[in-house]
Amino acid sequence: MLQVFKTIVEIDQGDKDCDRSNNQNDQVMNACEVTMPTAKPRSKKLLAPFQKPSSQILLKMWNRTFGKTETDVESGSSEPLYPTMVESPDLRWSFIRKIYSIVAIQLLLTAVVGAIVVSYHPIVTFLTTTRGGFACYILIIITPFITLCPLSCYYQRHPVNYVLLGIFTIALAFGIGLSCAFTSGKVILESVILTAVVVVSLTLFTFWAAKRGSDFNFLGPFLFGALMVLIVFSIIQIFFPMGKIGVMIYAGVSAIVFCGYIVYDTDNLIKRYSYDEYIWAAVALYLDIINLFLSLLTILRAVDR
Repeated sequence: MLQVFKTIVEIDQGDKDCDRSNNQNDQVMNACEVTMPTAKPRSKKLLAPFQKPSSQILLKMWNRTFGKTETDVESGSSEPLYPTMVESPDLRWSFIRKIYSIVAIQLLLTAVVGAIVVSYHPIVTFLTTTRGGFACYILIIITPFITLCPLSCYYQRHPVNYVLLGIFTIALAFGIGLSCAFTSGKVILESVILTAVVVVSLTLFTFWAAKRGSDFNFLGPFLFGALMVLIVFSIIQIFFPMGKIGVMIYAGVSAIVFCGYIVYDTDNLIKRYSYDEYIWAAVALYLDIINLFLSLLTILRAVDR
């Protein structure tokens, strides 16, 4: 189910790539025009120190002595995140921090809701043994699909976008909690630790590689094709269940695919997402992490049995 959500997000994001590339080309042209050197009279340079007030000169000496800078966010004082960067690094870092803050809140909310579902057994009993519970279970499954439709239209409108994102996250958290309800606590803890280690490692690697000029945009078509294959296999599995080995192989391939998606979406976060697409960037990273967790959970659960 979460793989289908990822497909919807990828298709919707693909529609925005053309506009984003055109905007980036315009930014490059504008940057070239702005950075053209202009000749200045040498006499002004010689007289410039004497034209500054003494307070400004003292302030600059203080800043140089104690390592402080006069630059602000708009001045772009940080080092570029990648070699061909033309925008302000400080603005991009602020955007990245905002995305990871949203994803952290989503993961925390998912953990809280999932823990409630797992620990409070009447919820699982109601959803799995009664007709009303089955109807609620179906509603929980389709709610994220329904939420993505208005979210694609109002992702720039505050606070509607945050409300829709919260509904989307809570609905998915219930489904994840039901998946964990039939799993031992040891397996869940191992999956959480493995997921955290992999996500942090891949994120640091992507930032390191981007700093040295690597570009992972070429992974997009291959990952999307692999994702479609996984969705088809998951549908086939409903009618023709695979054995234990087949489930482990499927989950292993799924984990590799979503490791690739973490690198791909992190690279897009560094270079391509515009500042008003923070909701879609958060949804993409959140789905990558959750799908990786569920894949590792499936593998460890099959081994534990």
